[in-house]
Amino acid sequence: MEEIHRESKPLIVSLLGGPSRKKVASLSWEASATIFGKIGQILHRADPVCGGAGKRMGSGSFTVDEALMSQGFGYFQALVLAYAGMGWISEAMEMMLLSFVGPSVQVKWNLSSHEESFITSVVFVGMLIGAYSWGIVSDNYGRRQEIWDSVFRIFLIGFLFTAIVTGVAGLLSSIAANYISLIFLRFVVGIGLGGGPVLASWFLEFVPAPNRGTWMVIFQGFWTIGTILEASLAWAVIPKLGWRWLLAFSSIPSFLLLLFYGVTPESPRYLCMKGRTSEAMYVLERIATTNRVTLPPGVLVSDNKRIELDEIPHPYESKNLIAVDDLSTTIEVKGQKTEGITPLLKLLSPELMRSTLLIWMLFFGNAFSYYGIVLLTSELSGGSSRCVSESISKHEFGSSLFKNVFISSFAEVPGLLLSAFVVDRFGRKRSMSAMLFTSFAFLLPLVVNQKEVVTTSLLFGARVCISGSFNIIYVYAPEIYPTSLRTTGVGTASSVGRIGGMLCPLVAVGLVHSCHQSIALLLFELVLFLSGLAVVFLPIETTGRGLTDYVFGME
Repeated sequence: MEEIHRESKPLIVSLLGGPSRKKVASLSWEASATIFGKIGQILHRADPVCGGAGKRMGSGSFTVDEALMSQGFGYFQALVLAYAGMGWISEAMEMMLLSFVGPSVQVKWNLSSHEESFITSVVFVGMLIGAYSWGIVSDNYGRRQEIWDSVFRIFLIGFLFTAIVTGVAGLLSSIAANYISLIFLRFVVGIGLGGGPVLASWFLEFVPAPNRGTWMVIFQGFWTIGTILEASLAWAVIPKLGWRWLLAFSSIPSFLLLLFYGVTPESPRYLCMKGRTSEAMYVLERIATTNRVTLPPGVLVSDNKRIELDEIPHPYESKNLIAVDDLSTTIEVKGQKTEGITPLLKLLSPELMRSTLLIWMLFFGNAFSYYGIVLLTSELSGGSSRCVSESISKHEFGSSLFKNVFISSFAEVPGLLLSAFVVDRFGRKRSMSAMLFTSFAFLLPLVVNQKEVVTTSLLFGARVCISGSFNIIYVYAPEIYPTSLRTTGVGTASSVGRIGGMLCPLVAVGLVHSCHQSIALLLFELVLFLSGLAVVFLPIETTGRGLTDYVFGME
């Protein structure tokens, strides 16, 4: 096991880049760092563990977790949050524009309800492929490299296809000549958007364990910002310039990711897990320098030097875990037995099968319900089903749809605040279950037609709860998997969620257009109820639980 002594003299480095890199952080980045850094200092002072009072492995060594806990959440993490959040805003905008593009294109090109719903579904098809693929890439080649690949959409199937930036694909969508070309370009965008979950895993691995849930919910807040920005942009652009300009403007945030890629660091936990301890030490030195703190005395050793099984409350998940101390004698044997096992089979190993299957169900249920509620807002706009007429006048489209979608977008804000309040206080499981069942209750009256104000209010309440649940599942899922499988696990779960996203337009658009609103709502109710039950059967509550690097015993 590799160990490295911490150098006594401090390293002179830039905020996120190495000594040779140029400082390209703008004033807005510095402002973001100041705001989030101050918040982090408050939480840091409020939690004694962040001050270094937590468990130590010994006076002569420290782990990545202990280094992060001793430093707290500072300016460095704030910059990481700003970069990851920028990507999350971009993904939210690309997803939320589907609520406007579908109805607009349906009117422009006289599409059927099934053709309209396929504009949304094809994006999720691409995301399904991208989420699984880029999760594997990230766990094998690193978080930082995967973010770069995700931006450029490098996708290998026998041949190396042309790299396509999300922004370029989105921009080309705005000049699509016909329905087929639009479908193809949105599919390409979907492949790239599938790398989005890597941002959550990457940010998570820089955050100290105390208050980790709160910071992950704050990260999800960038999705809220993206949805509100897109609703505002659509209201301002479509009535005057049309849907093509909305697609063009919505692609701009994707290009911003490229500007700051040169200063993004690799995850120190990932580096340490891969045996690249000296590189992990360098990143930790950069964090300490930026946060104006010092690292713990001693040498840096790999995380999980000893795995405390009492931190894993359920024996079903804790059996066959091997401490890193024993890797020198065990890794060769285990490596030979698992060499041919695909990442998917590792996720379905006895140690992780129960959690994996339930997490898949939750991602499916959350995605199906969340995007379904978003689409229902436009389909039920005006207080009645669109099955009465296949066409919508431009006056109705502008006066009713934009207002209702804009209002419902603000449901993300209380959903974010609610999830931030409960995630660390009441735990991940109880919070998710309560929100899913409450969303179920809000949607139930919509089984029959309601007045516009009632419909908008109920959809608002349902979206508050489902967005809160979605926030928490993105906190829970990265915590449940070890570092060696974290982005593969989250990426695969996200892929399953994309299946829910693919199917929801067939229900929220297809069935409603076909005058089957009651059936559509009952299907959403069924999925929400089953998802709430799935939370109850999750074997582990991850609140306050440390992250792990390895899970063995996968014969």
